[in-house]
Amino acid sequence: METKIPEQTELVDQIIDVIVSEGMIEREKVQPDATIESLGLKSIDIVMILTALEDKFDVYIPMDGPFHEAKDVKTLIDAMATYISKEKNISPEASLGQETK
Repeated sequence: METKIPEQTELVDQIIDVIVSEGMIEREKVQPDATIESLGLKSIDIVMILTALEDKFDVYIPMDGPFHEAKDVKTLIDAMATYISKEKNISPEASLGQETK
């Protein structure tokens, strides 16, 4: 089963949805400049988020990747979106404007 990658804005929204549900935090708090620490996310929460993203997008996300070095939400989301797009062989720029039905 092939998982299609949504356009970049939708991809970011889906990543935020996973952060909200797996991190059990309010969506309003997931702002680009919010730090991982300010959201109360622990390393186990990050692992759960990465695992949920693996399931959602059918990709393998290494646990020693740049995701664990992220200090704020923007860095975390950018790293995830770039990695998912790369794993699906679609550049983030190329995914803009593509229809995914």
